[in-house]
Amino acid sequence: MSAHLGAAATAHLVRSGKRSARSFAEEAIAAAKGAGRELLAVTQVLEARALAQADRVDALVAAGGDPGPLAGVPFGVKDLFDVAGLPTTAGAGMLRDAPPATADAEAIARFEAAGAVLVATLNMDEFAYGFATINAAFGTTRNPHDRARIAGGSSGGSAAAVAAGLVPLSLGSDTNGSIRVPAALCGIWGMKPTHGGLPMQGVYPFVDSFDDIGPFATSVADLELAWRALGGQAGPAREAPRVARLGGWFARNICAELAAGIDGIAAALGGIDTVELPDVAAARSAAFLMTAAEGGARHLPELRRRAMAFDPQVRDRLIAGAMLPASAYFAAQDFRARFRHAAEALFERYDVLIAPAAGEVAPRIDDPMITVDGQRVPARAHLGIFTQPLSFIGLPVIAAPLRRAEGLPLGVQLVARPGGEATLFALAATLEARGVFGLHG
Repeated sequence: MSAHLGAAATAHLVRSGKRSARSFAEEAIAAAKGAGRELLAVTQVLEARALAQADRVDALVAAGGDPGPLAGVPFGVKDLFDVAGLPTTAGAGMLRDAPPATADAEAIARFEAAGAVLVATLNMDEFAYGFATINAAFGTTRNPHDRARIAGGSSGGSAAAVAAGLVPLSLGSDTNGSIRVPAALCGIWGMKPTHGGLPMQGVYPFVDSFDDIGPFATSVADLELAWRALGGQAGPAREAPRVARLGGWFARNICAELAAGIDGIAAALGGIDTVELPDVAAARSAAFLMTAAEGGARHLPELRRRAMAFDPQVRDRLIAGAMLPASAYFAAQDFRARFRHAAEALFERYDVLIAPAAGEVAPRIDDPMITVDGQRVPARAHLGIFTQPLSFIGLPVIAAPLRRAEGLPLGVQLVARPGGEATLFALAATLEARGVFGLHG
């Protein structure tokens, strides 16, 4: 299957005429209808559209043309990207009958311009408000490595689809960690760009202050290929980047296996400093507050009109956010400026910071809890303890899967200053080549 080959290898076979885009599309469609439905990762299979796009790619190859760097690569999108002719549900059952989108999201258009083939829409937390893809309308997405466990969220369907081999690439969105958490729990690569670095046109909004889109992939090379197809740009990679690990907040509440994995990264780099960001707990709290306030304000008209149509857990959080005073929101914004300044001071000394993505392996569906400071707390709200403080100030992050001989997936974050994506890709590729990072399973 193309998913096992990866995106670059699939595109090479199609562009060289050795395999047809239609054959790869047919495989992905069958997988989406089979394992995709079983995992509750897929919400809609776009069979007719996918085959038509694949045939266009094959026709271009037959005519001697070049369809692009993603020629014939099947992909799926989180169910908050506009797909022409379909309602954009954003994971909400109440939007199943919404008017259909009149055009594709810009990210889909760019992928298809590069030759990719859209196969399916993928499950998510309702309105992207959660870290677990526990969805009252569309079901709970299963983790391909253990179907009794969650896939993470809110882009859980997008991560599970790649991890299960349904497609080589998928697109998700990340507000507080919604790409990085499921990438870690599913053992694949994911990316949140510099805030505003990739096109958001045609993506159902949640929190404008933090929302970004990004790809999932099975290798760092494919991740970069997807990022560039989306229009990602950065300055040159820094040679011999200065790397440190984040301690303090980022060294607590992590399992022993993850701590050992981060030690292994440090050893592979010949030893690195440990540094701390100040006031991380306050940054996470401020991110929570701004998320709740903006999300609550966005959905307030519908909450007033038909509150009972919302997922109860999402509804209650949105109502609480809508009731927050403006003064609290403005105080959080003021703090964000100070926290950004503290991060900038660290990036004067280091080019890449390493942090956990999620502190432990994926929780069980029948017990969706994690341990934070000795207390059992809901995963749906708390899996982002290490991701929220970083997207709070718009930093670019690659979520990298630790290569493990056994056990369930674990992942880390590679973090750079805004615009530092090229340095992240270079370091990730180095550590992948040294066997530190790699697709789980």
